[in-house]
Amino acid sequence: MKSFLTGLFCAATALGALVPGSAKAQDFYQGKTLTVIVGLAAGGSADTLVRLFTPHLKRHIPGDPTIVVQNMPGAGGVLAFNYIYERAPKDGSQIVFSLWDPLAQALGNQGLRARYDQYPFLGGIADVRVNYLRVDAVPGGYKQPADIMKAQNLIVGAYGTTDLSGILAHLSLKMLGLPHKVVTGYRGGADVFLAMQRGEVNFHNTSLATFRTRSRGFVQSGEGAALAYLVASNERGDYARRSDVTDMPAFQDLYRQVHGKAPEGPLWNAFNWTVQQFGDLAYVGLAPPGAPEPAIAVLRKAIADTMNDKAFIEESTKRNGLPFDYVNLEEGANVFKALSNASPEIISALRESMAAMGAR
Repeated sequence: MKSFLTGLFCAATALGALVPGSAKAQDFYQGKTLTVIVGLAAGGSADTLVRLFTPHLKRHIPGDPTIVVQNMPGAGGVLAFNYIYERAPKDGSQIVFSLWDPLAQALGNQGLRARYDQYPFLGGIADVRVNYLRVDAVPGGYKQPADIMKAQNLIVGAYGTTDLSGILAHLSLKMLGLPHKVVTGYRGGADVFLAMQRGEVNFHNTSLATFRTRSRGFVQSGEGAALAYLVASNERGDYARRSDVTDMPAFQDLYRQVHGKAPEGPLWNAFNWTVQQFGDLAYVGLAPPGAPEPAIAVLRKAIADTMNDKAFIEESTKRNGLPFDYVNLEEGANVFKALSNASPEIISALRESMAAMGAR
């Protein structure tokens, strides 16, 4: 886990000229209501995180505004981003804080009507993604990660063909060489999880925090089990195993165990790039273009301060088993730059994979 203090130092450097000490900035939200929009349904990973985060955020916004969390599911979360870009009031009263969909931009999804770097970036949160499954998805029952290779009828639940959970689950199974079906149209992670419990789908990708909370009873009952967590490799093929995750292997370790070699090739490069995009920045806070600079400055500082708030760190660690990693302005800009500069080979591999995913 990277240091919150280091992240905040970078944020403070980036924000130095943007957080005025004027009464105008400090009093901007006095007596006002701030609506935080989540692009997925209530009860999912994004919704749970935002509802945990906002009470602490409120304490760090001068003027003690009322904060309302509003769910706006649709198009795998893209609807909320389009709303903020096109229709939300440009007075600082509404922002979006949600899982984002970088593949919608990378693949030229016409449903996304603005690039992410066209919004004022307020701050973000990094994440670790986990693949898990129903134990009965494997004939004879799943007992250890290598047993996944015995599975013959894996069904992945997803919002759409480019959403975070669906694409990572799909690419994981494609890398392992396992036939599977992707069922789209779910309204959020909670909806997919209910389908998992019903046996309607049997493979899912979610955040590590959500796996350790919402899925805990499902695993403890013996119905579900972890397969692997996802971490990006660098250009030399090195990757950092997480010392705080001992109940499942890193995906690269699982791949080596079942295939006898490290993953490689165009599909792996595309998968690894996707893991890096989502791992480095999973949840984004964005304001409408044209929002008042005092509001943007106050919100940026408030998000940074909340991420370093001892009470928030303690509560999030207690609930999730780990604190969240803050993504400051410079880091967010670097992620958006990497998104815009994805190589043609990566985009081609992703398009090919998505076409096959949609055809199932």
